[in-house]
Formats: sequence, C-alpha cells, structure tokens
Amino acid sequence: MTDQELLEKFRDPSSRNYAFNLMVRKYQQKIYWHIRKMVIDHDDANDLTQETFIKVWSSLEQFRGDSQLYTWIYRIATNECLNFLNKKRRRFFLPIGDVEGELMEKLEENSDFTTSGGDISGDEVQLKLQKALLKLPDKQRLVFNMKYFDDMKYEDIAAITGTSVGALKASYHLAVKKIEDFLNND
Repeated sequence: MTDQELLEKFRDPSSRNYAFNLMVRKYQQKIYWHIRKMVIDHDDANDLTQETFIKVWSSLEQFRGDSQLYTWIYRIATNECLNFLNKKRRRFFLPIGDVEGELMEKLEENSDFTTSGGDISGDEVQLKLQKALLKLPDKQRLVFNMKYFDDMKYEDIAAITGTSVGALKASYHLAVKKIEDFLNND
C-alpha cells in the first residue's frame, strides 16, 4: 500500500487504526535500525521507536503532505535520537567523549547489534566501522548512516534534517574522511 493510500485510510475514522497499524508495519524495522545505529542499545532503540510512533499517531492528522510520509517519520525519529543523546549528556553531565565511550561499551556488549538486521554483519570490519562511526559528531554520524546504510538520496536526507544538500554532501565527505583515518590508524 502506498503512503498516499495509507494517509487516505487514516483520515477515514472507520479505518484509522487499521491504517496506522499498516504504517507501523511498513516503517517500524527501518525506523528501529535508523535509531539503533545512533543509540546502539536495543532497549533504548525500542523505546525511541515506540516514542516515534506515538508522536506520529498524535501528529498525523496535522500532516499536510508537504514532504513524503517516510521522510516526515524519519525526521521525528531523528529528532528523538538527537534529543535522547543530548538528554543523556545533560543528565549525567557527560562530555561528548564519555557518551561516546559508553556507546562504545554497549556496541561491544551487544553482539546482536553486529549480527542481526540491516546491512550490519558480525565481522570484525563492521565492528571497526561502528567504532569509527562513534567517533563522529552525532549529526555527521546521522548523515553517514542515512546515506551509507539506508542509501537515501541527499534530497530526502535534507528533508529529514532540515539541512541543505550542499552541507550534507560536505558532512558526508568529512565523515568518510574521518572514518578512513580512524580505520587506517586503528
């Protein structure tokens, strides 16, 4: 079912719940892995995925269709991730390096992160790549994940992040360079 058909069914009160369930089924796994790549921990990713869909449910009536439905949902998920990471830093008064260290520990503990779902496999190269990604600033890591793992177009990433295509290309290029440097020095 297309996003437009889902939205039409959602606008009909008699099929609203059904349409939302279809929407969750269509996007839940993609959103979960989008979030998981940022927060690493399975439980945190599950919670944030649930929060994302709660916000989608409560805001979907106001969705005007100015963007594609999936970019709108990704934007909500992205904001949830960034807010979560910022709250975590503030709550524990942690500098960026300490949050990075905590995520690194979770990455090493969570073997399921590297062995299940998406394009991530359990080999050593993927684990090193994930460690390199944790060295990136959150927004740069987000751009890299969406472009590299999710194979999104820059225009869609721009709609999700509210950033220009040129800035995204520069951010992605810098992320790739930093990752290469990390992998070459590791």
